Amino acid sequence: MSAKITLFLSCLFGALSVALGAFGAHILKSLLSSDQMNIYETAVRYQFYHSLALLASGVLTLYSQSYPNRLMWLSASAYAFLIGLILFCGSLYVIISLQCQHLSVPWWIGILTPIGGLCFILGWIFLAVSVLKI
Repeated sequence: MSAKITLFLSCLFGALSVALGAFGAHILKSLLSSDQMNIYETAVRYQFYHSLALLASGVLTLYSQSYPNRLMWLSASAYAFLIGLILFCGSLYVIISLQCQHLSVPWWIGILTPIGGLCFILGWIFLAVSVLKI
């Protein structure tokens, strides 16, 4: 993934995490149970942390153009963080949304959360490997 796209997506996800955090604090707090609010806050927190991780991948990509081995790992980390953001945070948002409407949560949505978490772990590992590829 190019540095420009990675940086753009990190900014987009970062802004969205702030907006969703404010939405949760001001609107959802009265609508959700404390357990549901904890799940929602976890999604927002992980989205913000991994927006910053995506930002780090993008910045390192900008300064690693002369290191092709590093670029491969940085790109892999960016994709892993992006997929993790969509699967982990997205699945938690969907679960809370369905529960808030008193709808049942399909079993397969619950599987997406740990897969997204695994993508976050891989993203950090790929980022670490990229740092070693100087």
